[in-house]
Amino acid sequence: MPTLYFVFLLIAVALVFDFFNGFHDAANSVATVVTTRVLSPLQAVLWAAFFNFVAAFFFGTGVAQTISNKLIDPKAVDVYVVCGGLIGAIVWDIITWLMALPTSSSHAIISGYAGAAIAKAGFKVILVKGWIPVIVFLVISPIIGMILGWAIMTGVSWLTRHSNRYKAQGRFRHLQLVSAGLYSLGHGTNDAQKTMGIIVVLLAAAGHQEWAKASHAGLQSLIGKREIAWWVILSCHAAMAVGTMAGGWRIVKTIGSRITPHLRPIGGFSAELAAATTIGLATIAKVPISTTHAIGGAVSGVGATRGWHAVRWIWGEKIVFAWIVTFPGAALIGAVGYVFAHFVIQPFIR
Repeated sequence: MPTLYFVFLLIAVALVFDFFNGFHDAANSVATVVTTRVLSPLQAVLWAAFFNFVAAFFFGTGVAQTISNKLIDPKAVDVYVVCGGLIGAIVWDIITWLMALPTSSSHAIISGYAGAAIAKAGFKVILVKGWIPVIVFLVISPIIGMILGWAIMTGVSWLTRHSNRYKAQGRFRHLQLVSAGLYSLGHGTNDAQKTMGIIVVLLAAAGHQEWAKASHAGLQSLIGKREIAWWVILSCHAAMAVGTMAGGWRIVKTIGSRITPHLRPIGGFSAELAAATTIGLATIAKVPISTTHAIGGAVSGVGATRGWHAVRWIWGEKIVFAWIVTFPGAALIGAVGYVFAHFVIQPFIR
């Protein structure tokens, strides 16, 4: 197989990962709005998928730049490292989907990528400075989501304390459409950029970095400057949107009702707005955040307004455990993927 064909194949695999990212994280986007019965499952995934795609036109590509050159030394990366990283992320996503655990596709891809790079060149390829904000947000993003979820829920409950209960719930059913859209917008921009970063580093490793560079024509001049080519941006957002439409229903129940039961529209609105704010802060900081962390923390914070007993913390413990093991788990599979690509696939590349 010519090297160029292999590069095209890996771009396709990266978009498959992006599809799985949308599929795996669809539950995060739609769980609250489905659980509160504001939208049917079909309506919810279409709503989320739409905002996943249009996010391409509202945000920059800072997170993608972080993925492509601030986590792993680009000099140590070749197409087989990228191949191994994609294998690690996709396999890990499938494993956790089968277990109905809402783990982070974001952490899976950067861990798989890191594991493959370490398998090739050792731990010296890790750019520690770039990983610090990632680790920091790993810890604080669910906390921020929880605090914001609790604060927003407390605030809107106080503002509507004299309102008719049924009228207030009706208003928040409509407002939840807005909050769900904002959450999916944030989810789309942060998560799609991770695949963009992988495609950029792949093209650079293959010696075709010019293909990923933005042009100053067409959409570039109409919408605003981007550092990455529009074909990369739009294909990643489209793959994620299609994955979201396919849905990840095994995980919906965990996020929507097992963490805190009896979620109502006012709670769904508060959780989605809190998670969207958390993701927005991370995107501005150019940090690849876990959207699962954000929504999980926000839902817990909303539940906590009814008392700590209203949150089923055992599910939170299981999810936290899954988040923790994602780093070594996806990295190990990524390392195995690199070995497979280097010794099995490489002999057929010319």
